[in-house]
Amino acid sequence: MPQKVDFNLIYALNLLLEEGSVVGAAEKMNLSAPAMSRILGRIREQFNDPIMVRAGKNLVPTPRALELKQRLTQIIEQAEALIQPSEIFDPKTLERTFTIRANDIFIGALGGGLLETLREMAPRSSLKFIAESDIDDDALRTGKVDLVIGSSRNWHPEIKAQSLFTSTFQALVRPNHPIIRNVTPETLTHYPHISVSRRGRTQGPIDDALRDLGLQRNVVLTLPSFHSAMMLTMKSDYILPLPRHVLLGVSNIGLPLVEIELPLELESVFIVQAWHPRLDRDPAHQWLRQTIKQYFLKRE
Repeated sequence: MPQKVDFNLIYALNLLLEEGSVVGAAEKMNLSAPAMSRILGRIREQFNDPIMVRAGKNLVPTPRALELKQRLTQIIEQAEALIQPSEIFDPKTLERTFTIRANDIFIGALGGGLLETLREMAPRSSLKFIAESDIDDDALRTGKVDLVIGSSRNWHPEIKAQSLFTSTFQALVRPNHPIIRNVTPETLTHYPHISVSRRGRTQGPIDDALRDLGLQRNVVLTLPSFHSAMMLTMKSDYILPLPRHVLLGVSNIGLPLVEIELPLELESVFIVQAWHPRLDRDPAHQWLRQTIKQYFLKRE
């Protein structure tokens, strides 16, 4: 079985050989001479060699010690490099693929300019977007996903999250929809609604606001994605509530849909980016988070 190496002894041995005396090495290590002598004893035991022997009033290294001295500097430099800050981070030389979880409409609505920014700053890196999950899995914990961008929720206790921006709910309808001429809380309940939820939820902030007014809407269809919901809304009298930041992408696509204001007092939707703490001090991941945060700050 290999003998366990005490790296404190490696450092002390290097100082002993540099100083050529127990007293000199003791001063460098802020130790007493007797304490340094005890360390020398442990070094002799570790290497099974006297290491330094007395010659008159001085200590001189043994042949084994001289052999070790040639390698100690390199070993210590390598060890120190492990705890020293790495070279200045330059995203232009970064070669890495970041995996980000976000919904498809988010990517289409806000991803375009962001992708261009990241591509310009880090031309050798790439992004891989994966769809949102209908369960709170361990993708961040296991490293399957580097970053999650979406509405705030109850994360695992160790997961870190940073606010990106806030959004509110609006709605889409087809052109010439009857409600366009008279949008009130009451008329919102006269037409069928589509709910978009990857978990199949039919209730949300809109239902809470209507309930406070003694009203109830009719959710006739629940879909997992925004795209399919918009296709159906274009050809029916459905009302499709969506977060405002999602609507930005709809206007860019140019679909035949009309945005209407919801005459309700609704809580804001908080959009965050979340990551696992093991990536907290990773220079590349820090750069990614900071770039995304700055991108959305400029859009406010």
